[in-house]
Amino acid sequence: MGRWTIHLSVGLGLLAVLLTSCYAETVNHCLAARANTCSLCIQSGKGCAYCPDEIFNGPRCDLHANLLAHNCSAGAIITAHSSRKIEKEEQINVKLHQAQVSPQLMSMSFLPGEEKVVDMEVFAPTKGPLDLYILMDFSNSMADDLDNLKRMGKELASLVEKLSDDYTIGFGKFVDKVVEPQTDMRPIKLAQPWPNSDPPFSFQNVIKLTNDLDFFTSELQKERISGNLDAPEGGFDAILQAAVCGDKIGWRSHSTHLLVFSTESAFHYESDGANVLSGILPRNDEHCHLDAADKYTEDTRQDYPSVPTLVRLLGKHNIIPIFAITNHSFTYYEKLYKYFPIAELGLLQEDSSNILTIMGNAFESIRSKMSMRAEDRPKAINAQFLSSSGKVAEYGAFQVKPGEIGKFKVRLQAQKMVDEQHVCELNKADKEGLMRVKPTTFGTALNIKAEVLCPTCSCEKSPAPRATRCNGNGDLVCGKCQCYDGWLGPLCNCSASVSTRDTAMCMGPGTTELCSGRGTCLCGICVCNTEQFEGPYCQFDKTQCQRFGGFLCNDRGSCVMGQCACNDGWDGPACECPKSSQTCLDSKGGICNGRGDCKCGRCECQDTGMPLTPTCEANFQAQLGMCEAKRSCVQCQAWKTGERKDEDKCKECKFKVLMVDELKESDKVIDACSFRDEDDDCTYYYTVDYPQNRTDKELEVQVLKKKECPPAGFLWLIPLIMFLMLLLGLLLLCCWKYCACCKACLALLPCCKRGRMVGFKEDEYLLRQSLLTSDHLDTPMVRTGPPKSTDVVRWKVTDNVHRAPNHPQAQIQPNPKETIQFPVSLRLNRMFSENLSHPEYRDTELLRKEVADNLNEVYKQIPGAQKVQKTSFRTQRNAGKRQDYTIMDTVLSAPRSSYPDIVKLTEKNVQSGNFRDLKVVPGYYTVATDREAAGAVEFQQGVELVDVHVPLFVKDEDDDKKQLQVEAVDVPLGIAEIGKRFVNITIIKEHAKSVFSFLQPAYTYSRSDGVANIPVSREIIEDGRTQVTYRTRDLTAKDKKDYVTVEGDLTYGPGETQKTVPVRLLELGEKDGLLEDKQVKQFVMDLVNPRQGAKLGRFPRTTVTITDQPEPSVMMFKKGTQNFTMADPTYTIPVVRTRNQDSPATVKWRTKKAQRFELSGPLKFAPGESEKNIVIDPRAHPGPVQPETFQLELFDPSSNAAVGERKTTLVNVTDGGPKSPETAQMQSMGFINQKCSSPGGHLFSPTNARATATGPKNIRLNWEPPSGNPLGYKVKYWIYGDPEKDAQVVDVKTTHAELTNLYPYCDYEMRVCAYNGVGDGYETDVISCQTLEDAPGEPGRLAFNVISPTVTQVSWAEPAETNGNITAYEVLYTPIDDDMKPVGAAKKVKIDNPKKRMLLIENLQKSQTYQYKVRAKNSVGWGPFRDATINLASQPARPLSIPIIPDIPIVDAEAGDEYDSYLMYSNEVLKSPAGSKTPSVSGEDQIMNGKWDQSFLFPGSSASRNMSASSSPMSTLSSNYRGAGGSMSTMETSTTYMSGQGNSLSRRQDMMIGGGAMEGGVIRGGVHTKEVVMRKRSENRGYFDENIRDSIVMGDVSSNFPDLGGFGFSGTESSSQSQFSYSLSQGSRARTQSSDVNDALLNLDRVLQDTRLTPGVPDTPTRLVFSALGPTALKVSWQEPHCERDILGYSVLYQLLNGGEVKRINVTSPAENSVIVQDLLPNHSYLFKVKAQSQEGWGPEREGVITIESAVDPKSPLSPMPGSPFTLSTPSAPGPLVFTALSPEALQLSWEKPRKPNGDILGYVVTCEQLHGGGDVRSFQVNGDSSETSLTVPNLSENVPYKFKVQARTTQGFGPEREGIITIESQDGGSMSQYSSQSMTRRDVFNLPTEVNTRTNVSHTMFNDPGYFTADGMMMTTQHSETSGMVTRQITKEVVQRSVVGGTTVTKKVERFYES
Repeated sequence: MGRWTIHLSVGLGLLAVLLTSCYAETVNHCLAARANTCSLCIQSGKGCAYCPDEIFNGPRCDLHANLLAHNCSAGAIITAHSSRKIEKEEQINVKLHQAQVSPQLMSMSFLPGEEKVVDMEVFAPTKGPLDLYILMDFSNSMADDLDNLKRMGKELASLVEKLSDDYTIGFGKFVDKVVEPQTDMRPIKLAQPWPNSDPPFSFQNVIKLTNDLDFFTSELQKERISGNLDAPEGGFDAILQAAVCGDKIGWRSHSTHLLVFSTESAFHYESDGANVLSGILPRNDEHCHLDAADKYTEDTRQDYPSVPTLVRLLGKHNIIPIFAITNHSFTYYEKLYKYFPIAELGLLQEDSSNILTIMGNAFESIRSKMSMRAEDRPKAINAQFLSSSGKVAEYGAFQVKPGEIGKFKVRLQAQKMVDEQHVCELNKADKEGLMRVKPTTFGTALNIKAEVLCPTCSCEKSPAPRATRCNGNGDLVCGKCQCYDGWLGPLCNCSASVSTRDTAMCMGPGTTELCSGRGTCLCGICVCNTEQFEGPYCQFDKTQCQRFGGFLCNDRGSCVMGQCACNDGWDGPACECPKSSQTCLDSKGGICNGRGDCKCGRCECQDTGMPLTPTCEANFQAQLGMCEAKRSCVQCQAWKTGERKDEDKCKECKFKVLMVDELKESDKVIDACSFRDEDDDCTYYYTVDYPQNRTDKELEVQVLKKKECPPAGFLWLIPLIMFLMLLLGLLLLCCWKYCACCKACLALLPCCKRGRMVGFKEDEYLLRQSLLTSDHLDTPMVRTGPPKSTDVVRWKVTDNVHRAPNHPQAQIQPNPKETIQFPVSLRLNRMFSENLSHPEYRDTELLRKEVADNLNEVYKQIPGAQKVQKTSFRTQRNAGKRQDYTIMDTVLSAPRSSYPDIVKLTEKNVQSGNFRDLKVVPGYYTVATDREAAGAVEFQQGVELVDVHVPLFVKDEDDDKKQLQVEAVDVPLGIAEIGKRFVNITIIKEHAKSVFSFLQPAYTYSRSDGVANIPVSREIIEDGRTQVTYRTRDLTAKDKKDYVTVEGDLTYGPGETQKTVPVRLLELGEKDGLLEDKQVKQFVMDLVNPRQGAKLGRFPRTTVTITDQPEPSVMMFKKGTQNFTMADPTYTIPVVRTRNQDSPATVKWRTKKAQRFELSGPLKFAPGESEKNIVIDPRAHPGPVQPETFQLELFDPSSNAAVGERKTTLVNVTDGGPKSPETAQMQSMGFINQKCSSPGGHLFSPTNARATATGPKNIRLNWEPPSGNPLGYKVKYWIYGDPEKDAQVVDVKTTHAELTNLYPYCDYEMRVCAYNGVGDGYETDVISCQTLEDAPGEPGRLAFNVISPTVTQVSWAEPAETNGNITAYEVLYTPIDDDMKPVGAAKKVKIDNPKKRMLLIENLQKSQTYQYKVRAKNSVGWGPFRDATINLASQPARPLSIPIIPDIPIVDAEAGDEYDSYLMYSNEVLKSPAGSKTPSVSGEDQIMNGKWDQSFLFPGSSASRNMSASSSPMSTLSSNYRGAGGSMSTMETSTTYMSGQGNSLSRRQDMMIGGGAMEGGVIRGGVHTKEVVMRKRSENRGYFDENIRDSIVMGDVSSNFPDLGGFGFSGTESSSQSQFSYSLSQGSRARTQSSDVNDALLNLDRVLQDTRLTPGVPDTPTRLVFSALGPTALKVSWQEPHCERDILGYSVLYQLLNGGEVKRINVTSPAENSVIVQDLLPNHSYLFKVKAQSQEGWGPEREGVITIESAVDPKSPLSPMPGSPFTLSTPSAPGPLVFTALSPEALQLSWEKPRKPNGDILGYVVTCEQLHGGGDVRSFQVNGDSSETSLTVPNLSENVPYKFKVQARTTQGFGPEREGIITIESQDGGSMSQYSSQSMTRRDVFNLPTEVNTRTNVSHTMFNDPGYFTADGMMMTTQHSETSGMVTRQITKEVVQRSVVGGTTVTKKVERFYES
């Protein structure tokens, strides 16, 4: 009966809604709530009412008006109302000098969804109370800053008195946590870290806020600087304490609180203490911890606070931070201060000399803006602040001047739903509370008692049982029947037993299905199956209403009865139209400018033919120059003047002017214009406005009838004066003509002297290009006549004027859209200082920034203009009185066509004397292109000569003799006339005497080199002196961050051929070291302007790459095989070197398995050498020369080198037959007959064989025939790396062959031999060729890590077939519907870094299905898409928050459609997300915040896996797994299992899983739905030693494993967990096949029993663990040894390895098994010994040698560099462990070769055990000594921490262990979809050979067989839990031959399938 009750309640609840279609034309929010009870109805929102009338036949829950309209009695209607009351309102008193708000207290209640607006006023006094607290960095680098502050006592006093009449001032200081590695913990450094300094501390409140300035100044004089180690400081601790310790600091309640934070360093923030540095785990508790001396006491026990914590606490305590930061760390704080609602940032001088200026400017800026905030707001209430116009205001948007009353509106709204939960279901604390609404800077606030009402109906408390209206079958509640079990219907009159018989009422019109097939018919009423459907016949789908932008009902309403029920303020069929007209407001506050209608939130403008804005206003961007455009037509129509005064031209005007007596006011028209008429010198006025007739398409122009003309009172004198002057001129002319003496007299008259003239001094200059020392020529211009005022002369220069119009070069027109460089020169209004000639000086840097900021702002008016660059400063000689002023030269890039605009804009700003805020001297400028220039020079009063700085445009393509013409254009200022107007400059080009070039186009240097020495060579053609200019330029490396830019001239004397340019390389900054930006750092150096007969050669530019570590040289044999005959006099074996050939390198070589000699020696490569030869003279050794085969091996490379993949070569000496080593081996094995090597009649090998790739799958091979008559040729070809015996053979009759169906972008090797009747002839040497690239295949299967319903990480694997080098990926994601059709625009993201196969996509539409597509690109083009479809709402979200990940692409799904509009890389994210336990920094290239880049995902996996790890305690993490699944890896791994004598493998087992093969536990493909996380130890697992940075473990493994002669193996394997145990024996023993596994386990116990010492004496401590705490501190731990008596204590001895004092530490407590050793020397090796003591005496010692490697100060080699990284090293210790997750049960473990192995490495021993016990210890032996080794470990358990140890096995024994701890944490995402439920368990027994070697070119090799049995009786078994899966699609079928060598040889063929 319960089922019927549920159906009935649902049916009755829907009934009221179902009837809505009968009564309501449109649905409203009350109906949309679907409330089925009275209480739920009145809780649905404002206006919702309930009708309890029994006979009411409509929807009971509706708007009050609708219920009345539907005949519900007015007195019965139940509704709820909210309240609002002002409890305290005192008017603002402006005479009271303190911050005030009005009203002060209100109380109000809200119904769910209700909105209310509150008006409030605020007042900030002109000079209110001020608390100023200065918080200063006291690290040693701030010493000069402190001294300056001490000297500023009077200036500081005057500043605070200026800022406020009621002030207090205080002072605090900070350094950092007093703990390693932030602080040097040596006692001497703790006492005095620097000379004349105080001990280190975290934070101290020095001077409490006081108004006694004399006391403040005197106390400040007592302070001394302190110091610490690392560069970032602990300022965040200080800020937090200064905020929360209000009483101790002295903050006052009614004052403005300013905190000035002064430092030159970056900052530590949350998790720096826990994860990165000191091992301080507890979070900051945000409480005050100052002792009696006002010092912070919890610095070593609590972590730093996070950025969000500081923002919240400073806001809570009304404290405004002012950051005064030096240039060194300015960029970090530039990002930080933006997180604060109100904060200021100032650039501090290096000595803090401008700190007072920063304070004053910051205070004025703070006073000028006001931001509002609502504190302590209940979760259920939202708050917004509105400006006076009603628009929502942003932070700081309120411009309220001090002393004025500001008025604001606060919009408060009660939410209906909070996190998908109804507001009435929230806790009481989330629904009500006391809010504080106030300006950020105020302490006073408007307090609002806010409450969200959840009313209930009283009628529900008194139901009428067994009511008559309910036929006695139910209770009457609020007018509705609630039926008992078994009864249905509105009146409970339908029995459930017969309810299904009456079905006629359940079929809608025109339908044949009951309830539309979506429900059940009960008592003639449809009860829908799910809540998705509704309606009388379940005909409406709640997901099928109209959508807008892909959102259902625009996400502004809900779907009810097939219609959208819109929220308040929205309308339209899809709720797409806002009811508000705010979006239609024009600039004047009107609606659509009165020229349109506001519809659906947009203006529909009338068609006027004019370009209009979206608000129907004139589009001034489309009508630039409104007045100027109308000017000529106004002149011609109104006055018949101007350029259109001809009647025909005037008729072309499209508008008619209207002459008026009075113009409209300027603020009532579009534009008011005035111009001077050149014809009569009168000024006329007109206005431009919209036409009165809206149908007119032209603007209305009204012209004022009356002009303004100059006064005409003395106009009659003008003709008279002109007549008299003419008469006087005639008289003078007569005197001149007839009286010579008069001429002399006239010459003495002032009026008759010659006027002022300006012009060039010379007519022509002839220059030789080889002798030029500059790219400019200073051309003198002279002035004659009285120099009593200023003249400005404009000039221009034109290049190549010698070319006639028909010259070929003259006919080439440049592209006007081409972006070129425009050199620009200005004279700044400041004197030149010597500092400005040094580009690296701070003054220069600041001025350069000021110039760039202002010029960029001015020139941004030029379309296409870019930012200025290459700014430098100089003086100009011969510049008159201005020659000591600064000339600024810079370069502006812009389109070529913009040259005239740039000249006009430059001249305009020069005339005004300002480029924005940059002061310039009028009268001087230069603007140039690559072929012309223009400028101006100034003659000041008394100056007769100035130089014109003329560019010469010297280019390589110049003619041998070219001519420039310089012209003096005009004199815009002054009365001088132009005399000598032109000067010609001729440049003669001569043949070069020298050629300058870099030696190579690229160099690579390490940061540790310190200096990059770049050689510049000179090729001498004719000896003599020459010069060339060099300069560096940024690429990805940045000046002052990665290197120091250089620029200068190189002068070569006679005979000099090479010089070196040093470039200083900078160490990584502390912040950069944390972020670990993996971008390659490069800069370029250019050679320019060769002079004195020189030119540039082959490499005029070189690219310099800066590496964090020097790239090692790689040395290897040139060939894998070398063939010689007995007749050869010597054997010459070449060795080649690749990479980093700029430094010397050494490698040793030796012979192996030679019959007559054992040779060895070194090979020394000099800088630049790339190939050396090993020469062996076979006749120099005893015995005859005979056929033999031996090996040569390379080993022991120098520290800056490594041995490559061909570390050995096979030397085959034959008697002359054509045998290759492979052929000889095949003959010996019987694979081929011996005819190829028979001695007589065989043809010689073909000659000149060469191969050319003709396509991605084709190679053409050509050769020349040998002597003789060949019948044909055999071409043998194979993939490089495969054995030659597997080669394919092609028989051809011609001297060429076409090889087809090859793999794209693959290396092939080939041989050719001719054959005749005798047989095959000699083969050629190996010919190598690589096929061309082809388009890549589709990427690996996509994986999604769901962060939230709107955020996901999508990742993918590299394509199985890359067919080249992948250069980019493209991701498309599109919202789609159920039919896979797009419902919105596709977004596209391009990722240029192919290593970043991950994308974080934000702001996706909630509950929207998306289709994601990814494709790859190589040099050929784009490959096919891999696609996947997912709805995030249906996926489980990760429980941990994902912080912003540096250097990972992040896209915003709501951004634009172009790549650059929303693709960003967050390289320098400083903000830790709320709740995050890890800082936002990355470890390795694929590790972000402990989350691993899912580049390991292989085809078939639908999971995303994240990884973090700890290598006791922190491992170096990297994602080295490449090519998993379908792709191939280049790594080779040899995994060897040793056992006793036995037979070969007899069984084979493959397990197919979901389209992939599982071989021995290694999954080759398949589908998983589990998310794998490899968790750090520090992430809530309860582990310890979290402060350790690196660990190395030393133990006597050789004693534990004395002889790896054999071991047993037993295990159980399933999909979720596996256990293995290995037993090791000291030797082979004969066993029978009936021996039990228990015998093997017993044997293990015997092996592990060491020989006992004297009873009661402790054994040797079994493990010695070294853990680095800092560059000078070490933690030494050991494991308690076995002892039959109680351990009494331990003794630890240590000394320098090269001798010195032995130091001893006694540990008296047996419970302690570790000590911390400090005051060690960096980069020095120490010998440690640990032994234990019992009552019987001391036990034997455990020894270990360890070194802490760290960068040191060059001036003090024993002192570590602050902030430098440190790590541990010891002989024979493997490199840090790297973990790579492969599946929830398997991982790959990788490590690097020990840097200093003790002997030759034979292999490694790997052990694995559960960290907390349980399970068996598993051991693996891995053979080989490659530079990097890896091992796949299967059968692990999820969510279990494992400890791994790796130990090198060398010829001298076993080395120390490297430890790592890892957890694979999995979240179950469902069953494996391609598996079936059938399973089978079986037990197999196999024989184990003596030694089994598996080798394959796929990385991660393991046994592929389930079990083995040894001949001596040790049995190995495994149990497999299999599933029957089907391979859905075969993409690649790969056949791998594996040779298993044991007692006998067996070949095993394995088939592997991949699904991509």
